[in-house]
Amino acid sequence: MRKGIHPDYHTIKVQMTDGTTYETRSTWGKEGDTLALEIDPLAHPAWTGGNQRLLDAGGQVARFNKRFGGLSLGAKK
Repeated sequence: MRKGIHPDYHTIKVQMTDGTTYETRSTWGKEGDTLALEIDPLAHPAWTGGNQRLLDAGGQVARFNKRFGGLSLGAKK
């Protein structure tokens, strides 16, 4: 590697939202710093499955056709 162009790669601690920590290597901060996460796999709905809203596509289409099914843009020949 060329010297002076790459960021410093060192060991840091990562603190999860529940207080647990683990060590990893990163370019963030300085050697020995602690990165406190605000969102992690323990708290984010994408990983925990919270508040998902599934749309019933068939119901939406049926409701649309019921409301607007009789409309036409022109006479069919």
